[in-house]
Amino acid sequence: MQKEILIITNYFPPERGAAANRIYSLAEAMGDADFRVTVVCPLPNYPTGKVFSEYSGKISSVEAVSFGKIKRLWIWPSNSANKFVRLLSMVSFSFSLILFFIFSKTPKKVFIQYSPVFVGFTAVVLGRLFSKKIILNVSDLWPLAGLEMGLLKKGLYYSVIEWMERFCYKKSHLIIGQSEEILTHVNTKCNTPLFLYRNIPDFNPPTIPETSVKKPITLVYAGLLGVAQGLAEVCKKIELPKFIELHMYGAGPEEEIISKINKENIFYHGEIERTKLHKTLQQYDIAFIPLTNRIYGSVPSKLFEYTRLGLPVAYFAGGEGGTLVEIHKLGWNIPVSDFNSFQKFISELSILELERFDKEKVQQKAVETFDFHTQFDKFSKAVNDV
Repeated sequence: MQKEILIITNYFPPERGAAANRIYSLAEAMGDADFRVTVVCPLPNYPTGKVFSEYSGKISSVEAVSFGKIKRLWIWPSNSANKFVRLLSMVSFSFSLILFFIFSKTPKKVFIQYSPVFVGFTAVVLGRLFSKKIILNVSDLWPLAGLEMGLLKKGLYYSVIEWMERFCYKKSHLIIGQSEEILTHVNTKCNTPLFLYRNIPDFNPPTIPETSVKKPITLVYAGLLGVAQGLAEVCKKIELPKFIELHMYGAGPEEEIISKINKENIFYHGEIERTKLHKTLQQYDIAFIPLTNRIYGSVPSKLFEYTRLGLPVAYFAGGEGGTLVEIHKLGWNIPVSDFNSFQKFISELSILELERFDKEKVQQKAVETFDFHTQFDKFSKAVNDV
């Protein structure tokens, strides 16, 4: 008899980004492992804050896919910086979730993406009311991450979110954490069984082209151009030597600022289609992974994706990810927010230094250490045991 599972997530393709791609890869793998998967998500609207044109005017949508089906529910979308407006948007999807549970037959096991908190909390409450086995996927530690990024302050609102966080942890039957730091944090708040599931991508590692390293040495960033990534500040504060170039791809709140930067060896190329991303990135020497501040529990999925392509990383994000870079010799770990150290790294970067992290060796180490299928097999067993 085929196993069934319901996945509840706020982000899913055709939306772009690590969160959507991660859940899609998981759903596909579960389908391959003989699970009948139903994904419940909002009508696609991220990051524009508007429902995508092909879904515009719809209340809901059902799509048959290889691993099961995707049920897209109504949402009042918004990408507003106003917390109250964003909360209303989350409440609208939570309302749709309530109706879905009342009027739909749902599997016994429910996998819940815990972010944003209000959606995760609603899903956990519904799961308990309908006697489901709850698997909670914790990809970031909210509200702690919001506090560290300066987006939240301690007070009544923060305390309410903390209570919701503890409730979700305690009422789950299995908690999936994206990092060891997340699991350590969760373990202080509940006795729920824990499982480490890193954001490892599932694609065949490409062959590294046989080319010698030559100047200019090129760094590349591809992804969200947001405040948390701090690319605009990096471009402003760091002086690149003439033999080093920084290339950026992506979109986001800092896109306009970055597009107007007038430095001869900094290049902004706009957005790039996901299908072309890997081939484009391979032409560069180093992948750049920055964060404005160290966020406890965060290990950017770019670390696993780019090293699998064979790109050594200049890791300027701190925390557990930096430790992984050092332990597995995947590139350079530069102290987060320390622009003097980053300037020193850039100024001293040379072809000889770059050859310390040969692309083939970096790729080999990444493939051996971070294997999607090995991790998924263990995850599948943990889910079956719930």
